[in-house]
Amino acid sequence: MELTPRLRAIAQQVPQGSVLADVGTDHALLPAWPLLEGRIPSAIASDLREGPLSRAKATVEQHGVADRVSLRLCDGRSGIQAGEADVVAIAGMGGETIAAILEQAPWTKENTLLLLQPMTSFPDLRQWLVENGYRVEHETLCQEGSRMYTVLTVWGGQDVPMTPAELWVGRNTPQPLRGAYLSMMEGKVRRALEGQKASANPDQAVVEQLEQVLAGMDERKKELEA
Repeated sequence: MELTPRLRAIAQQVPQGSVLADVGTDHALLPAWPLLEGRIPSAIASDLREGPLSRAKATVEQHGVADRVSLRLCDGRSGIQAGEADVVAIAGMGGETIAAILEQAPWTKENTLLLLQPMTSFPDLRQWLVENGYRVEHETLCQEGSRMYTVLTVWGGQDVPMTPAELWVGRNTPQPLRGAYLSMMEGKVRRALEGQKASANPDQAVVEQLEQVLAGMDERKKELEA
């Protein structure tokens, strides 16, 4: 089975012998891969909609792992209980949605590895994690075509506050895509800032915050180059 770089960046972090819960599983490729690799004994694959769960069922049956995957039609909050999984992956959703799922599952703070891959609202998710008893251990970058993604490896525990720039791009770590990722995110912030300044009634607080973010990103780039 071949995974996209985004899913592979998540799957490769699932520890040997753990039980994985994949929230919003869609095709269930993420839990199927470590099962086929002999990395995990069993998995939970949940989704809100019947269509994706039907695709998940087809995947696990096709690859002969249906007997080791519990398929659940649920939102990931009500259908998965404490103690059922050692690892919880939540990928391909907005950061605010990921935070809302975790808010209703406080058991994830206890001896649970979280692998989070937000598509939007990166600053909101990082801020929520810091404020609600989670620690971002590190972030892994990957690229698919022209798009780059980050996978947050998170545990329960107290984290140190993040700067405005770190809320947008995370903390610097030595990995090949870091410089390109900083440049990509800098472009997003600059466009947001230009949009504010071009507005008939710009929000000055937002303008100042975005300017702080840009200044911090510049420091991150210089730190990386050094």
